[in-house]
Amino acid sequence: MTQPHAPRSQLRTHTVFNQSEPLSGLNLYEADHILCDAVRRNGGGMHDASLGSFGARVGSAEVLEWGRQANENPPKFKPFDRFGHRIDEVEFHPAYHQLMALGLGAGVSSAAWKADTAPHTLHSALLMLMGHADAGVCCPMSMTYACVPALRHAPWAAGWVSGATAGQYDPAMKPMAQKSGLTIGMAMTEKQGGSDVRANETRAVSIGADEVELTGHKWFCSAPMSDAFLTLAYEGEGDAAAMSCFLVPRWRPDGTRNAIEIQRLKDKLGDRSNASSEIEYHGAYARRVGEPGRGVRTIIDMVNHTRLDCLAGSAGLIRTASFHAIWHADRRAAFQRRLIDQPLMREVLAELAMEAEAAMALGFRVARAFDRMATDPHEAALARILTPIAKYWICKRAPYLVYEAMEAHGGAGFVEESPLPRMFRQSPLNAIWEGSGNVIALDTLRALSRDPESREALVTHLEGARGHNAALDALIGRIDAALAGGIGEADARRFSEEAALALSAAALMEAGLDAAADAFIARRIASQSTTLGAGHGRIDTEKLIERGRLAV
Repeated sequence: MTQPHAPRSQLRTHTVFNQSEPLSGLNLYEADHILCDAVRRNGGGMHDASLGSFGARVGSAEVLEWGRQANENPPKFKPFDRFGHRIDEVEFHPAYHQLMALGLGAGVSSAAWKADTAPHTLHSALLMLMGHADAGVCCPMSMTYACVPALRHAPWAAGWVSGATAGQYDPAMKPMAQKSGLTIGMAMTEKQGGSDVRANETRAVSIGADEVELTGHKWFCSAPMSDAFLTLAYEGEGDAAAMSCFLVPRWRPDGTRNAIEIQRLKDKLGDRSNASSEIEYHGAYARRVGEPGRGVRTIIDMVNHTRLDCLAGSAGLIRTASFHAIWHADRRAAFQRRLIDQPLMREVLAELAMEAEAAMALGFRVARAFDRMATDPHEAALARILTPIAKYWICKRAPYLVYEAMEAHGGAGFVEESPLPRMFRQSPLNAIWEGSGNVIALDTLRALSRDPESREALVTHLEGARGHNAALDALIGRIDAALAGGIGEADARRFSEEAALALSAAALMEAGLDAAADAFIARRIASQSTTLGAGHGRIDTEKLIERGRLAV
């Protein structure tokens, strides 16, 4: 029977049939067994109700439409008002504000700092769910979440911490004290240095105690409509100059606009709903966060938390792509058979589901280490080494796996009306942000060489995965040999990938996900294939696909 208000399928020249249907109106938490189980086995089961409520919202047709509108109507830079006054503001489509209010209200930025149990597991799940609707707004939410550990280095910043964890969205351009909720951005890198922040040239001149005025530029300032920005600048003269961390508010203490001038907005490949900018400081007011000359040390905790978000966001994106591909294959036929029933497509989809399961298992294992690091030294050490390794692998897998999901849709997946092109444009971002591939691999080597506790935690963790499979044992043996013999810079990527493969298998085994663990070891470790459907060894396609399918 034709549904009321359905679009016409009887057209003049043909009848429209054998088409999939929109993936909307589902509770994207309760329908996703991979996500639900990951949250529960990592101690977050008590958050099921709130995650279920949020999952219903982000899966609704209304919220998915907000995501489309926010990306098709990107931010606009407004340097001046109509009378010629300099304002340096960014104008967003109403859908962007609706998405921000939804996510901040659900606790994407604040829940980790308020929940007593499994706080970062909860945060990671909320971030993944928000990404289903729109990944762009996750950027300001992630920075607002991650700023808290850095701001806690400054007792005077308690009001900023309170505003960042308020769980409310207030887009008004007003001083901090007049707002119900705050967002915090980052402005670290400069044109001449990029990731090498020690090459920065921005200077801070003291105006008393921990207050300074900044002069310089920042090449990437994400979310320029934030209420304040954490930034790095040198203070002192000559050889005595040292880099410190500062908080730069949009408003000076006297209630005037701070001298932060937006030069332009970046025209980015993806993440188009969110604004990223180039800025200049022209004697901008700021206050020091942390000890003088310890700027990089001060932001390390923040960087580790944003790296958690990078890997969690990419794991969520891989999961989203996988269930979209299975959803389509269940509903589309070709050559007299449903796509889901064709042997080669089943191999591809089963491995896509396996990759999603592995990314989620490893991602939430990292989140669990964050949950426990304040009270468990082993978990704290494990968090320091798991984070760069997991970020390296999961974020690098995302572009390829999203592409495979797009290919499973055929030409329809390449058309902008599909959600797949937006996912694909988004997919490289997290591998570049907060340490691109080379940077993150070298950070892994630095952690291993300078942090013996993290090194020992990695060895101990992998030792627990021995004795189950010969290929996995051989891989762990190579990792142990590399650690014993020393790893050169040229081998940093090789080591990071091998460690990530072993850690992914270990996470799947620890979770009791036997079908996914067996498939991952067979296809990624034993046969050393990274292309879906091309590896050796039989896998349980039925169990993997069923596990990857959303419950309807």
